[in-house]
Amino acid sequence: MSFITSLTRAWFTRSTRPFEFKNEYDERLPFADCDNLGLYVHIPFCRSICDFCPYCKEVYSEDKCNRYIDALIREIHMVGGQGNDKKTVTSLYFGGGTPALAADRIGEVIEALEQHFVITEGIGVELHPDNVTPDILQKIKDAGVTKISIGVQSFYNKYQNILGRKCVDVMQIKRALEQVEFETVSMDLIFALPSQTFEDLKNDIDTAFSSGANHVAIYPFIDFTFTSSTVPVMPKKDKKALLDAITKYCAEQGYARDSIWTFSRENGARYSSMTGDNFLGFGCSATTLLRHQFKINTFSVEEYCARIDGGKLPTSLTVRFTARQRMVYWLFWTAYSTRVREADFERFFGVSLRRKYGFELTLARLLGYVKYRDGEYTMTPRGAFYYHYYENFYTLAYIDKMWGIMRKEAFPEGIKL
Repeated sequence: MSFITSLTRAWFTRSTRPFEFKNEYDERLPFADCDNLGLYVHIPFCRSICDFCPYCKEVYSEDKCNRYIDALIREIHMVGGQGNDKKTVTSLYFGGGTPALAADRIGEVIEALEQHFVITEGIGVELHPDNVTPDILQKIKDAGVTKISIGVQSFYNKYQNILGRKCVDVMQIKRALEQVEFETVSMDLIFALPSQTFEDLKNDIDTAFSSGANHVAIYPFIDFTFTSSTVPVMPKKDKKALLDAITKYCAEQGYARDSIWTFSRENGARYSSMTGDNFLGFGCSATTLLRHQFKINTFSVEEYCARIDGGKLPTSLTVRFTARQRMVYWLFWTAYSTRVREADFERFFGVSLRRKYGFELTLARLLGYVKYRDGEYTMTPRGAFYYHYYENFYTLAYIDKMWGIMRKEAFPEGIKL
């Protein structure tokens, strides 16, 4: 896997130079001139820890959560206060963990952010199915939340058992969503679980939409090496057949595909914290992507709070991009939306996309991975599968290695990927 990712990285960056993360950071972050800037906030607490989940999280305690939120608000002011005027941004997403465990204080966090930023495209929060109650939904809606994403994973008890989770109360979710409405209600589903069939996944999608969702995200199961999960991985051939079948089904139902894994039933129903030219991340393990750099905060809640208490940013590692590295990063995550517009690339980099990657795009068209029309490259179902296939390599070669190290070391000396 590392050979494949290293080879493609060298080809696309036209260099053997790795992505080198160093134990350093800028005290002042150059975000003022960044267009299409998003915001992300990480709340790392859960009632219990799922074996398969790779994200930065720990078991909830009210005292620790309150101390963390206090530090989080101070980080927001440390970064946001660097600008002279309020910065216009796209969206704000809360991830975790289980952000709803801090539902009583999410309004404070949003208020702190709105002192420095003007949010134009809404605010999203991830929810555990247990948190989908009228009381919690109303609290976060009153705080300004317009979008929610519910981590269902599956409505089948057999798959919840495989994942070590309890069954989902469909009627509780449906009744709560009928009482408190949101612009977007997304439900996360996992595919490529052992023995999972098209009918299983189709029924999960149908149940999601009939229970109040207007958007679904269908993520592949990824076996991270540092988790304690024992769930076997579905063979590539079976995974491709399942993804092709479910993509075809969603198209037949008239659902719009707005990314590799997501489908919406209504215009304007979108939920994605993954794409965007630039973003600022706040909280433990949160990442920040700017024009020339990418940085990641420490994974340690204790060290995060200690750094903030000392008046320093909680940055653990920073990579400073070469021009080609930034182009590759931009293309990889922009392609997640299944489309890349030539004008967007030229606006961001000041150079023609065809001039930089004309050969690769021509080859992708010949192989049937993309179609081209009116300045836009759009992925075919074949291209979407192979994007997923490579993204799996990327995740295990890059993200798995980085997160595995950072879960053990609050501030590593450095990492080369």
